[in-house]
Amino acid sequence: MAVIAASLRRERARSGISLTELAKRAGIAKSTLSQLESGVGNPSVETLWALGVALGVPFSRLVDPPRANVQVIRAGEGPVTHSEHADYSATLLASCPPHARRDVYRLVAQPGEPRVSVPHMPGTVEHLVLSTGRARVGPTEAPIELTPGDYVTYPGDTPHIFEALEPDTSAVMVMEHI
Repeated sequence: MAVIAASLRRERARSGISLTELAKRAGIAKSTLSQLESGVGNPSVETLWALGVALGVPFSRLVDPPRANVQVIRAGEGPVTHSEHADYSATLLASCPPHARRDVYRLVAQPGEPRVSVPHMPGTVEHLVLSTGRARVGPTEAPIELTPGDYVTYPGDTPHIFEALEPDTSAVMVMEHI
């Protein structure tokens, strides 16, 4: 939470907008944003995405601490965020360095409520390779069923979905911010 709190304060100051304005743009309560900037609370994936879009920054800029040149993230480690509406978690593996525009995530999901994502920043493209299980992935109006090893790319700046069809479905996703 300390990383998220510091990142929110830094990015809000960089953009020159007030707490009230950022909360309004992200569609969250001002009190919620104030708590997050104070390091209190446990924000969902949806809340952090909304804040990233409102600030015009990639999700990773809000959750990723500074990293060493050589880094190993063991299975089960790394900054994990969870969905409010689906049994879905995203672990940031690598954020985009300065002047590059991509992030890498490991996703793990369970059957049940799908993870429906609102559009990210304009020009965002998602690339996904399914590692285990089966899933329906892609634009909400036409998701594609994937099996292990399958790759799909789709616009991340339109509504899209990740629906696990088997327990412990996992994938690696690269998000490009154009």
